[in-house]
Amino acid sequence: MTRGGSLTKLAYYSTVQHKVAKVRSFDHSTKVSVQETDGDPLYEISVQEEITARLHFIKFENAYIETCLDFIKDHLVNTETKVIKATGGGAHKFKDLIEKKLKLKVDKEDEMTCLIKGCNFVLKNIPHEAFVYAKHADSEFRFQHTHPDIFPYLLINIGSGVSIVKVEAEDKFERIGGSSIGGGTFWGLGALLTKTKRFDELLQLASKGQHTNVDMLVKDIYGGAYGSLGLTGDLIASSFGKSATTDKEFSKEDMAKSLLHMISNDIGQLACLYAKLHNLTRVYFGGFFIRGHPVTMHTITYSINFFTKGEVQALFLRHEGYLGAIGAFLKGAEEDNPNQYSWGENYAGSSGLMSVSPELNPVQRARSGTFDMLEMDRLERQLVNLPLLQDPTSYIPDTVDLTEDVLAREYWLYCFEEALDGVVKRAIASQKDQPKAVERAEKFRQKYRHKLQTLRHQPFAYGSLTVRSLLDTREHCLNEFNFPDPYSKIKQKENDMALKYYLKVVKSVEELSWEQRQFTLVKGLLAGNVFDWGAKAVSDVLESDPEFGFEQAKQQLQERPWLVDAYNQWIERLKGPPHKCALFFVDNSGIDIILGVFPFIRELLIRGTEVVLASNSGPALNDVTNSELQILTERIAAMDPVIHTALKEDRLALVQNGSSSPCLDLSRLDKVLATVVRERGTDLVIIEGMGRAIHTNYYAMLSCESLKLAVIKNSWLAERLGGKIFSVVFKYEVPSKAQG
Repeated sequence: MTRGGSLTKLAYYSTVQHKVAKVRSFDHSTKVSVQETDGDPLYEISVQEEITARLHFIKFENAYIETCLDFIKDHLVNTETKVIKATGGGAHKFKDLIEKKLKLKVDKEDEMTCLIKGCNFVLKNIPHEAFVYAKHADSEFRFQHTHPDIFPYLLINIGSGVSIVKVEAEDKFERIGGSSIGGGTFWGLGALLTKTKRFDELLQLASKGQHTNVDMLVKDIYGGAYGSLGLTGDLIASSFGKSATTDKEFSKEDMAKSLLHMISNDIGQLACLYAKLHNLTRVYFGGFFIRGHPVTMHTITYSINFFTKGEVQALFLRHEGYLGAIGAFLKGAEEDNPNQYSWGENYAGSSGLMSVSPELNPVQRARSGTFDMLEMDRLERQLVNLPLLQDPTSYIPDTVDLTEDVLAREYWLYCFEEALDGVVKRAIASQKDQPKAVERAEKFRQKYRHKLQTLRHQPFAYGSLTVRSLLDTREHCLNEFNFPDPYSKIKQKENDMALKYYLKVVKSVEELSWEQRQFTLVKGLLAGNVFDWGAKAVSDVLESDPEFGFEQAKQQLQERPWLVDAYNQWIERLKGPPHKCALFFVDNSGIDIILGVFPFIRELLIRGTEVVLASNSGPALNDVTNSELQILTERIAAMDPVIHTALKEDRLALVQNGSSSPCLDLSRLDKVLATVVRERGTDLVIIEGMGRAIHTNYYAMLSCESLKLAVIKNSWLAERLGGKIFSVVFKYEVPSKAQG
């Protein structure tokens, strides 16, 4: 908990019970042959309760401290809780009230330690935490992709005064400087000059003021620019300079604006000098003075740009107001070591960043006890970079940033809203025997629709808006209302059906000449990728024509030359020596994985290439999960000696990717997968499907050969890329250093 000048921030830990869909193989050991198992489903699906850890962060206005304490009392205090961690300059003020009301001991933690701990935590766990503020751009916020190594950085904390802290490692930081001229100075002098006692009102005045009426500019002294010193005419030569020589009253707005510029420029120059002195380019600003206010962010940004000539960017943090509370919480939870896990923002429970421009967000929030929330879920595994990224520091997973691309944003928001009825129907059908499924599905609809409406007005609410974040938000909302896997029964049915045709497909491929065989395998891979319940054009066909099969899908494919066609280069490469190890990020269940992927990787195995199949850890749409893939592979191995031998000799490995998304972020993958990739000397990466190879990773640069392939099942997207529906993308890339 942190208690600041006007806000109390609360951080707490809870365990959430939610449903997960588990699959378990039926015991076929008593059956004599594969044929005898034909009538049985391949595996059973059971829904089980699972407990996961969740972090909650809530802000209260201090006027509502009683509400805050009631909230803690109702939600948090169990018999084991004896101590509450508090930080912030004003924490002592409410110490007695807290101890009396909650019957808890208040432990005060060092403010700066908490601040740094909190800062490290958000930078490591929230990919779009930091942003650059651009007042006059189409998008106010430009989100930065967090560098894999967050250290070293400079944190400029502007509270009453200014603290400048150099952070070099998790527990290594020092205060290298500061200033007594900070937020308190602005507030104090502002109150004397304008008789306005409220901080926010002062900022409001400043936003309407014209500082040139009060400040003396270079042109006021020299009649224009001072060319030989490189000074422009409109540069401030002297803050408040005109008030000494002009005999007139100045408006409150102009004085507040001049004061804001004076203090921001002073802090900006200090920040630049310290950044230069310590050779640091990442400079984060936080503290009560910033607090997401557009005027302060704009003046600080302007100042930093001016003093460093654009070499250093002023970075702000989405959850800046929570840093101290997060740090205090982490201090209290050290025995559980939250740092040994990765955490992910839960979009269903987080309220997101509000617009700071009143004209962009005319609907003012109703005043209430709580008005801002962040939720983080503990992930089962530690997430790390794919070791084969050419430059992890410049890797951006998403192909299009909808925060900036207005046409694409309008289209995809419309698309997700249109698909909502279908998702609700699918969710109910997956649990038709469950009590209150209809009621829960309705709540899901309302929640997700509300999220889409928020994103229409505030595209930047959760960082950069992308197709991936829209899909992930939907998955989070489904989970929130206990629909862990709406497609489980469809996947089961499609897997059962596809398995019956596996041997037939393999035999027909074996009869072909080498050249024909390679093309048929690629075509099979692409045809398999057509079976995607996430694409409306396809789900409509699958709903109306359950017999729509593998051969029909092949006929739907675009004829060569494809929209992106590097097939000839791929064939030439296959005439050379085999790859050592191929990492294949797989996509959909059913025909895709069984009749598309397996015959293709079977050929790689015969060539002498090891194969690692990376599948989702948790369900998303009809994507195959790791637990489903284990069962499918066992069944295929029972029919196919090539797969059986590869499994036995550990030349075929199945590893989960750490994700539950239809898209793929190569900077947040299961640590085990990264180790396997390294140990096996992987020299080929295959990424399949629209979510993983088009919406994400289309431009990803890898340090080894890669194949990115997908069938475009959305006509709008196909047109945008210069094709039409069912156009084929077959991208084979060789990193420049590996060429020639």
